[in-house]
Amino acid sequence: MSSDQTRNVVKKIIREIGQECTTQGQTVSETLVAFMVKAVALDPKNDFKVDQILTKEDLQNIIQLCVTKLLDTTNPSLSTIKMQVYFDANYANRAELLSEQHRVLEARLAPVVRDITDNCPHLQEEMENVYRKIISYVLLASGLGSPTDTGVVREVTAALQSVFPQREIMTFTSLGKKNKEQQLKTFAMLVTGIRLYSKACGKGGSSIDDLPAILNEAIPSATRTIDEGLNNCHLRAHQYTTLLESMQEDQHRHTQLSSFKLKEALFNVRQYEAFLCILLSDAITSAQEVEKMQVQFATTMEQLKNTVKNKVSVDANEVFPLFIALSNLWTSFQDEMLLLKFLTSMTNNLQQFSEIQSQLFPEELLTSLLEGLTVKSDEERLRETMGTRVNVSDFENQEWLFPETVDHFDQLLIQYRGFCAHAIGVKGLTLPGNPAIGILKHKGKCYVFTSKEAAYIFAQDPDKFIQLNVEKAKEYAELIQLLELHHQFEYLVPYAQARTPDKCLMKPTVKCDSSSQTDTHILPPTIVTSYEWNEWEMRRKAIKLANLRRKLTHAMQTDLSNMRRQNCTQVYLPKDVSTQTKRDNSSNVPRPQIFLEGLRGQSSPTTHTVKVNLTRAVDET
Repeated sequence: MSSDQTRNVVKKIIREIGQECTTQGQTVSETLVAFMVKAVALDPKNDFKVDQILTKEDLQNIIQLCVTKLLDTTNPSLSTIKMQVYFDANYANRAELLSEQHRVLEARLAPVVRDITDNCPHLQEEMENVYRKIISYVLLASGLGSPTDTGVVREVTAALQSVFPQREIMTFTSLGKKNKEQQLKTFAMLVTGIRLYSKACGKGGSSIDDLPAILNEAIPSATRTIDEGLNNCHLRAHQYTTLLESMQEDQHRHTQLSSFKLKEALFNVRQYEAFLCILLSDAITSAQEVEKMQVQFATTMEQLKNTVKNKVSVDANEVFPLFIALSNLWTSFQDEMLLLKFLTSMTNNLQQFSEIQSQLFPEELLTSLLEGLTVKSDEERLRETMGTRVNVSDFENQEWLFPETVDHFDQLLIQYRGFCAHAIGVKGLTLPGNPAIGILKHKGKCYVFTSKEAAYIFAQDPDKFIQLNVEKAKEYAELIQLLELHHQFEYLVPYAQARTPDKCLMKPTVKCDSSSQTDTHILPPTIVTSYEWNEWEMRRKAIKLANLRRKLTHAMQTDLSNMRRQNCTQVYLPKDVSTQTKRDNSSNVPRPQIFLEGLRGQSSPTTHTVKVNLTRAVDET
């Protein structure tokens, strides 16, 4: 079966499962259904041969199993998968979120910008209309106040008049499109800076919220909420781990409990914990950024006050950069507000995916089950093994890493999200490994362990235990993302394309036809009229600048330099040149022969001469 046929079959399966769930009153996304199809196909209990062509009966079984799992609302595994799908589809890091927000803002302002830059007014009424549109753009771009508030519009108009009077509208309209857009952005930043300065001086800005004060209260509150969720996750994970270890030690203990459900609940809280750690890291980063920006904002505002003071007029070159700096800092405060709302929303929405396991194992039940057992935290487990480490001499062909042998030891990329590589496949537990014991580097990947014994057992045959972990992930599909095992299963899903580095779930590549057009001359012309390519012309200008007529040249000669001056000249080599002219020719004509007789005289007084012409004819020559 070709890849296109396989993709069409998978799409058909996903569509049928979605329709069946909708009929049963449960709406599911295509991403969730696709992940569930993958989980059912990989589960060894279902005995599907994913590397062979599936029969119609196999396809129907897959559909039925997927629908059953998707409709089971008491399944912690399903909640974990839903949590992973939700986080993968909605989470974005700081750079992605702010970039998307700025893109959306530019798209909203694009019609206003286009209306201003494409307008070429000639009448006074048209110029006033363009100026009003510029005021609207400045107000919308700053996000400080409502455009319907007359007081805000009046304040923005006054601020804009101080940097861009209405009489200069003709100069603005004569600019190119790119220059107009840049000028609009500059106007927006200047007006924002002026309004913030007026607010600080108590002369306006009543509609501007005090974002630094709001952030100072909201960020600690959001951090406390995430911390509370993490503490609850840690407690639950420690309790579930203790129960599972006691059940493995004594098979007859807690027979009323299902170890399968208990492991699913453990994986659920571990995944919830991992996501909360990501959100907490973002919240801490946001708090640090806000703290730095508040110092910069206060310093810039104080500098601006000292520059302006009680002066009637101030040089624009001094205050305009300060106004722009205030505007940029305020935009950063607005970005932090957006990030905080996003983190709060993600935290609240993730909580719902952790409710199933808390309902299956309420606090009262766990308390009764844990009687007589010692619940160890992850920190306590790490402290118990801090004094032990692997003896490298016991292994000939294995590479072990320690803090004193590797630079940036704490920045090494550990497999399985830092969980013990031995406990996952053997015990089905997610126990944080202790890097101080030693990090095993096998085939370019690093593994950690909870104890020295586990490290020795794993190092004897790493490939065997790695395969055990893969088999455990097939049994519990949520482990694929929890332990970051996507590279182990990509080949089993022919319709899925390589995922992006920032995403965790497999997604098909979206293709579309697109075209783009660029301006003929994007940048304005940069012709330097003073540029000269001729060296002699540059020398001539240099001589004029030097004004040598009023300068004296002094020279000195020594015995060593006498007759040693180096000269060089450039001449054109002689070349042979010839030309072709007209041909010389001649013709031969008869030579005239004329004789006169009787010139010497006779005896008679009268001279008689006779002319004799002996010249030959032309045709005789």
